[in-house]
Amino acid sequence: MPGPGTGATASAASVTSTTAAAPTVPGTAIPSPAVPPDAATVRSVQSAPPVNGASLGRAESAVRSTAATGPGTVLGNRYRLVLRVGSDLSAGAEFWRAEDTILQRDVGVTVLRRLPADEADEDPEGTARAGEMIVRALRSGGFEHAGCARLLDVLAAGSPGVPSDVLGAAVTEWVAEHSLTEAVAGGLIKPLRAARMVQQLASAAEEAHGRGLVLGTDHPQRIRVTRDGRAQVAFVLPRPGLTPEDDVRGLGAVLYTLLTSRWPLSGSDAARAGLPSPERDEHGAPVPPSALRPGVPVELDAVCTAALGSHAVGPAVGRVHTAAAVKQMIGEVVLEDDRGAIFPPEHDGVPAEPGDVWQNKTRKATPQDPDRRRKLLIGLSVLAAGVLVVLGYLGVQLGSMFGESSGPAIVVGDNAAAAPNPTAPGGPAASVAVSGVSLEVYDRTGDRDNAVDVERAVDGNPTTSWSTFTYKQQLPALKPGVGLMASFASVEQLSRITVQSPSAGTVVEIRSAPSADADLKDTQLLTRQTLTTGTSTISLADSQPTQHVLVWITKLGGGGDANVSQIDELTFYRAGL
Repeated sequence: MPGPGTGATASAASVTSTTAAAPTVPGTAIPSPAVPPDAATVRSVQSAPPVNGASLGRAESAVRSTAATGPGTVLGNRYRLVLRVGSDLSAGAEFWRAEDTILQRDVGVTVLRRLPADEADEDPEGTARAGEMIVRALRSGGFEHAGCARLLDVLAAGSPGVPSDVLGAAVTEWVAEHSLTEAVAGGLIKPLRAARMVQQLASAAEEAHGRGLVLGTDHPQRIRVTRDGRAQVAFVLPRPGLTPEDDVRGLGAVLYTLLTSRWPLSGSDAARAGLPSPERDEHGAPVPPSALRPGVPVELDAVCTAALGSHAVGPAVGRVHTAAAVKQMIGEVVLEDDRGAIFPPEHDGVPAEPGDVWQNKTRKATPQDPDRRRKLLIGLSVLAAGVLVVLGYLGVQLGSMFGESSGPAIVVGDNAAAAPNPTAPGGPAASVAVSGVSLEVYDRTGDRDNAVDVERAVDGNPTTSWSTFTYKQQLPALKPGVGLMASFASVEQLSRITVQSPSAGTVVEIRSAPSADADLKDTQLLTRQTLTTGTSTISLADSQPTQHVLVWITKLGGGGDANVSQIDELTFYRAGL
């Protein structure tokens, strides 16, 4: 079944209440709530707004009209619902970000609702459907994998603290970074990076299927992307009829979406997630990713096509039916990329990364040293003088060996020894700005200053900027500091940092970090400097190579009750070769 395991972290109280209410035989209905909600009262409840602005169909509206719970509702006397982030109508499931009021942390909660279809079959309350889903969740308690959010708790209908309109709920770790929609909203993702993002998800599906479980990868709002760039199943309790082959199609759909920003399976699920649907061929199958985006390798085209298949044309030639096959195909593509490309790739519309061997022709050329020509002429002159000295010396030696001396020995003059120093003026080779810098606000107090504007500090445009909040008291009165965590595509040896800022008096510490989310105590102080108005240059000549650099503000500019620091542009320079 869905997801990762409960393990030892599930609360004893909720597990006890769950197992007491839940049957031990799969498919047996969990008892319906003792006090069903009054129909008139339910109909008067105002439904919550649609997700991502997508219009909801009549079926979902019917489900929502029966929901008396909403933001602020506490489930199991512990989990407070905060924000509904999605729904899987076919499973009668809603996805919520919630707060664990005991451990004071965010969690993900999947809430089961009644479906209109339940009234038309032999399960009018939907308890048999929900009961089977809850039992499958309990059986997945020992399953944990990096491709799934860990299952923490399971709540059955009728358990203490579970509202009468909720048929069950499952609690998982909160995947805090991005939904699948948000992950592709910022622009195209490099094809090979997209493949790496799906690797762990395919591995999780393979292991789950080997244990008789199903994850539910075929719904876009069940998938979220972690801080380190892994696609992960974030919400559990998929519909009872789901099969491992549906998971395989889901893996192909996730990869397809990361490559094209389009969801190729259910059109209603795509609309609900705020994703467009792709164009389709004459058989109704989605067109290959390369048809929508030039530069997608043919191998990734094959992975998507083989995993998605097409019900319209029957069994497809070359279609894969197992998660293990998808994992192997993606693994081979990634391994081949790791071995290094021999030929330049086709342009895929994404700027080249710093480590790329084949750079984008549209990428801005590195500015040349204006003294380069003079340096070259001096170097050539020194080399010519050295050659003449060596030839003169060899001539003298050969003459003394094979000829008769008729006069004093020839002595090489002092002028040659006084040749210019071969070290060209101007110091070491000019350093180069690091491109493709990822930037985020670093603040352990939980209230990140103007996080939506942070990319303006590394967009190459000094007219756009990021700033802290305006504080009435100077740091560290309200918080120890505010930082910008920069991450590079690979480890870099930095020579200096330039900071363009109008906030004179701002004090910054430059720290290397082992990871983007490292605690401040785990970072290493490299240098400290007070910014001046305009451009401030911070030397990192003695620093060690690093992939993450924290610009930590310990004192704000301004003064009085208007303490604020603004950064127009932050540039990192790689040490010259």
